[in-house]
Amino acid sequence: MQIRGIPNAVNPCVYILHIHGHCFVHLKREGRCTIGEARRRTEDPTNMERDGKGFRKSNCSAGTLFLFRQGEQTIRYTMQTLSTQLELARAGQITEQIKTVAQDEGLAPELIRSRVAKGEIVIANHPLRPQQKIVGIGTGLRTKVNASIGTSSDICDIDMEVRKAKIAEEEGADTLMELSAAGDFDTIRQAVLAGTNLPVGTVPLYQAFKETTTKYANPGKMDPEYLFDLIEKQLADGISFMAIHCGINQYTIERLRKQGYRYGGLVSKGGTFMVAWMDINGKENPLYEQFDRVCGLMKKYDAILSLGNGIRAGAIHDSHDRAQMAEMIINCELAELGRKMGCQIMVEGPGHVPLDEIAGNIMLEKRMSGNAPYYVLGPLPLDSGAGYDHITAAIGAANSSRHGADLVCYITPAEHLALPDEDDVREGVRATRLAVRVGDIAKYPDRRDNEKAAAMARRDMRWKDLEQYLLFPEIAKELRQERMPEKSDTCTMCGDFCAMKKGTEVFKDDMAGDKLSQIT
Repeated sequence: MQIRGIPNAVNPCVYILHIHGHCFVHLKREGRCTIGEARRRTEDPTNMERDGKGFRKSNCSAGTLFLFRQGEQTIRYTMQTLSTQLELARAGQITEQIKTVAQDEGLAPELIRSRVAKGEIVIANHPLRPQQKIVGIGTGLRTKVNASIGTSSDICDIDMEVRKAKIAEEEGADTLMELSAAGDFDTIRQAVLAGTNLPVGTVPLYQAFKETTTKYANPGKMDPEYLFDLIEKQLADGISFMAIHCGINQYTIERLRKQGYRYGGLVSKGGTFMVAWMDINGKENPLYEQFDRVCGLMKKYDAILSLGNGIRAGAIHDSHDRAQMAEMIINCELAELGRKMGCQIMVEGPGHVPLDEIAGNIMLEKRMSGNAPYYVLGPLPLDSGAGYDHITAAIGAANSSRHGADLVCYITPAEHLALPDEDDVREGVRATRLAVRVGDIAKYPDRRDNEKAAAMARRDMRWKDLEQYLLFPEIAKELRQERMPEKSDTCTMCGDFCAMKKGTEVFKDDMAGDKLSQIT
């Protein structure tokens, strides 16, 4: 039995007992010390039971944040040893987070638990952000959409980034990455976390290298200890997942040299600066060398380690070259190792991939990683679509979703050209949501009922009913109202020359079964 208490200087009357995986909160009243209540931030406090010895008891995971009220003072205490969703699932526990994912997906909690236990599903949550949306990513689930925001050295507007975060959430993004590369990183990150309920991810190398180059004008001066401190600092702020470039090592860099570099160069900022750091210092990547330390930090906050694709191809002619494949193999090996440590893991993928190679790319990742969730950037199957790359990427995303990708990062119309603005974010999320819906109904044929209902409402000219089945009902409604036909049961595309209307007249007596018209 371990007894951990809040330091006496803060409150000598509260003790946390951790016995066989159970948390006990012991509330004592001595002298002038009056404790109101212990409240779990991640679970309704009414679920806690008081035993005969005056303890409040709950089968909560270690790492749970407790708030103790003493007059006007709020005292925070976090258990020191966190049991992750992966570890709890392996122990047979169906957590509140698992129940939430099961309800959102319309699947059995036990099915979700079993896949979390295998590492096939990860759950984005954070014990210090109780308001955060709980999101499941992985096998058998709806393909999720990530939106990325963040400042640059040319455009650094915190308020705009917060607005972009809010727009991404309003438009239906499932997760958000805060990828600022300029400004006060801590202030920006905290403002974004306060402005959205989505799970937020980061790439800690951005802050590490940007602050190092600002101070020393040399990325090689980046101190690995400073990097690890930054990782924990961002996690403590409430970051739920991190893209960390552990798969870059001297072997992958040697592949780049031996193949004569690339047509499209390196396109990962974090990956490129880590390669530069290794080249300047002649040392191995500390994130690869100290992978167990990375996993330990992730576990402490039950955050998802997203194994970054720092050597991903930035041109379709570089797709699946030796350097990219070397990093993929290493990342898949690390995914297996990280799961053994109890860490929630997903693997990141490309990038730029020809359409005919997307299915193979996903098959390789799933096979080599033990079916770890796969997070891809589209991918883009074309290099000449700038200005419409949200469409290019949507074509790739429909295919990647179809073949098993689990999380797709959006691409905006500004990709390869400029920092996205609010309108770009809106269009990027919409295009990607549309794409993954196309992929999902191919991946899960039993989930097409919504499409059938939409088609029948359109056939029967039930315009009001149609709205409930659409991804973007407000846009459809606005377009129709702007161009209303003379007769309300048609549209201005065909007017009185309407194929739907005439077809129904011809076959109305032949309709049967679930094809019957629902017009009353």
